[in-house]
Amino acid sequence: MASLTPDVDTPPSAWTGRFDGDGPQHRRWWQAVEPCADAAASDTNGQAGVLADGRPAVLLGFCSDEGVRRNKGRPGAAAAPAAIRKALGPLAFHLARAVQDAGDVTVPGPDLEGGQARLGSAVTALLDAGHLTVVLGGGHETAYASYLGVSGSGAVRNGRRLGVLNLDAHFDLRDEPIPSSGTPFLQMARAEARAGRDFRYAVVGISEANNTRALFDTADRLGVRYLLDEDCEADRVEAFVASFLDGVDVLYLTIDLDVLPASVAPGVSAPAAYGVPLPVISAVCRQVARSGKLLHCDVAELNPEFDLDHRTARVAARLVDTLLR
Repeated sequence: MASLTPDVDTPPSAWTGRFDGDGPQHRRWWQAVEPCADAAASDTNGQAGVLADGRPAVLLGFCSDEGVRRNKGRPGAAAAPAAIRKALGPLAFHLARAVQDAGDVTVPGPDLEGGQARLGSAVTALLDAGHLTVVLGGGHETAYASYLGVSGSGAVRNGRRLGVLNLDAHFDLRDEPIPSSGTPFLQMARAEARAGRDFRYAVVGISEANNTRALFDTADRLGVRYLLDEDCEADRVEAFVASFLDGVDVLYLTIDLDVLPASVAPGVSAPAAYGVPLPVISAVCRQVARSGKLLHCDVAELNPEFDLDHRTARVAARLVDTLLR
């Protein structure tokens, strides 16, 4: 049996929140989350398509907005992990699993690729030790860092069919000379091709007005499945996600908060004029969590600098709570 301590740049800080008492009936997130300690490795390669219930969850922060800067967005997402933790802290804790905090991987300068590699290594180690990993981004360059971790895990290397489900207003399939927050899924497609695996990628919430014809053509060429934001009625989204889940064994879920209307999520790099209603996004999170196929998830693009009344951070916290419940 091996043990691990995730290799991060900043160790976890103490959590804080409202105090109503020490008993379990008063428990809040800040009282429940513990620092990530050494954990004995366990078998995560059981029956294809089924992951152990009650896996301990580990939170990892990715403090990066270098990808947003490269993509000509408004920077500030590097401060998101702290803002999401602050919003999670006072929430009532109803989870039936342990939750640990592993700290943050940071990208203090232009070395985005180095930060992505470090986060990927930490995610792989935690997945192979039997944890459910949750990354708090960061710009959506977080997605490629998450992919490095997921694709390096034993579950994928041993042949399970990986699906990537993105809740997002954008395809993020840009073909650019330098990787950014707009390129991660094209990077994934190319990496999957090099590995000899099919690229299984689906997006809920695509804004037709904010994706060029070139991006739609790339999506069609790669066989990407998607729903436009205007087509995201609850029943239709549920059927779309169910169909995608049927074709994969393990799932990586990534949530770009700009999938939500700007009134709900103002604090993002590119606020949505239309967006997908929060109840629909929350329902997808519950559906994915119930599927037994969720291997890893992340939440990206929170920009606290523009987050009116901390609305977006609170939404991100609620979605993380929903996924882990």
